[in-house]
Amino acid sequence: MTTRQGGKGTPPFYSFNMASYTGDDETIVYENRKLLASDISFPLSQWRGATQVHGRRLMKVTSDQGSDDRLGLKMIGEADGLYTTEKNILLVSFYADCVPLFIYVPSRELIGLLHAGWKGTAEQIGPKSIAILRKEERIDPSEVHVVIGPAISHKVYEVDDTVIQKMKAILPPGARAPWTKTRDSHYLLDLKEMNRLLFLSSGVKKENMAVSQYCTYSEKETFFSYRRDQGHTGRMMTFIGWKDC
Repeated sequence: MTTRQGGKGTPPFYSFNMASYTGDDETIVYENRKLLASDISFPLSQWRGATQVHGRRLMKVTSDQGSDDRLGLKMIGEADGLYTTEKNILLVSFYADCVPLFIYVPSRELIGLLHAGWKGTAEQIGPKSIAILRKEERIDPSEVHVVIGPAISHKVYEVDDTVIQKMKAILPPGARAPWTKTRDSHYLLDLKEMNRLLFLSSGVKKENMAVSQYCTYSEKETFFSYRRDQGHTGRMMTFIGWKDC
């Protein structure tokens, strides 16, 4: 995952905004993407992304898919989940508080990337994606490795009762609720933990999961935050790919 450091930009997008839809100068976004492409030796022509709509759709990505977004990234439609079994494809998505979920199945050389805000979490993008991989790719959930990346933490993520009711509807039986009440109809929600519990319920092993402790809201010098910056901010980019060395 990128940070807000090391690139180019002007306030409030300084200095490494990777997303073109934020209102930032597209020329600067393109320069930042080229900087990263050079750093990781993954040319922009191999990047694949999707329009994120806070849903649960998972799409399989192949090298012949995508139309250029004018800034080097090839887009393949609307989806919040991408996966591939091909090398030399870089899956990318964009964040400024939502939870990035990285998927890796070493036995099948399969990788995936899921975008989980509270809506995507409520739609169970994690377990639904595992179910699709099980059906379409014959993946055993016990083989799946997951990394839950930097996102807004439970210490500062306050939500209302509408959100919590949706979380209650999908909380696995016997699981401890990852939220605490702060005042009437308001709660602090741990979205990372909610997604971890949902993956566990889908058959992913506890020992095959890692959870980042970084908070995008609290660590202002490192991360953009949609909530902290009241929507006027840049985006970090998560990425995962197999490189044919």
